[in-house]
Amino acid sequence: MWFFSGLLSTADGKELWRNAYAAQAITGPAAQHSGPRSSPTVAEGKVITLGVGGILSCLDAAAGKEVWRKDEFPKVAPQFYTAMSPVVVDGLCVAHLGGKGNGAVIAFELPTGKEKWRWTGDGPAYASPVLMTVDGQKQVVVQTEKSLVGLAVADGKLLWQVSSPTQGRFYNSATPIVDGTTVIYTGQGQGTKAVKVEKQGDGLAAKEFWATDKLGTGFNTPVLKDGLLFGLSDRGNLFCVNAQTGEAAWTDTTRHENFGALIDAGPVLLVLPSSSELIVFKPDRQEYSEVARYKVAETPTYAHPIVSGRRVFVKDRESVALWAIE
Repeated sequence: MWFFSGLLSTADGKELWRNAYAAQAITGPAAQHSGPRSSPTVAEGKVITLGVGGILSCLDAAAGKEVWRKDEFPKVAPQFYTAMSPVVVDGLCVAHLGGKGNGAVIAFELPTGKEKWRWTGDGPAYASPVLMTVDGQKQVVVQTEKSLVGLAVADGKLLWQVSSPTQGRFYNSATPIVDGTTVIYTGQGQGTKAVKVEKQGDGLAAKEFWATDKLGTGFNTPVLKDGLLFGLSDRGNLFCVNAQTGEAAWTDTTRHENFGALIDAGPVLLVLPSSSELIVFKPDRQEYSEVARYKVAETPTYAHPIVSGRRVFVKDRESVALWAIE
């Protein structure tokens, strides 16, 4: 399938614009999943896309015209190609580019694409950077190949670092979760851990807050809601953990694929495993409480679904579909 960089009307699916040139940067090699693995980032009138080969493109959101394009590590990408989404903060687009043992977190000025700073301490994983503020200092928290790091938004200075090695056939593929000054990280095949980022002397330090080796994700990012962490474990079970203590609240006995996406939809949570069965359940702290489940595609789903009110956009290998939850 040929993926394109375009914009559709959410009302009727009518195409508003298409950028075929940027599509070349988004599509991937002939593999099991040849399409993009990251989600476009929309901010300040721009759309930023990161192709599987590591090419970063910035488009004008209104017209689809390319503003700038970067290929900082030509023909270099992670083993399973890029799978992180850029973040925009203070007029900067921040992305982790490169490949195994050869990468950099780079901040580009959003209007021009001019490089503001770069950190070259480790290669990229398959997680996206997130924002955090500690002691008044803005930082991007990045899960790299081997570590969890905090980098200053202003100049890319390394503020703190925690080792996060993987185990077995797992990879650093879960995006860190920020809860105030706490960072929760998982996805290495070694359970779930939390660190507190605190002021120490003239700098910052990350100190272990809690850890559990019983529950952790494989290829999905948990959802934090009302002090609870909901995820799809590396064994394919839905679970709930107390985000303040790391203690398990419940684990569902039903087995699913451990590839999936979880979404906070207000009164309910949605999970879409790669089996293409959308599951709706309540964010209950006592037990797993399923509301409904729907078969939303005939082919596997790996893209993150988008929820808008009662509408859910689902992309499988073949198409994009709009579902209405009643």
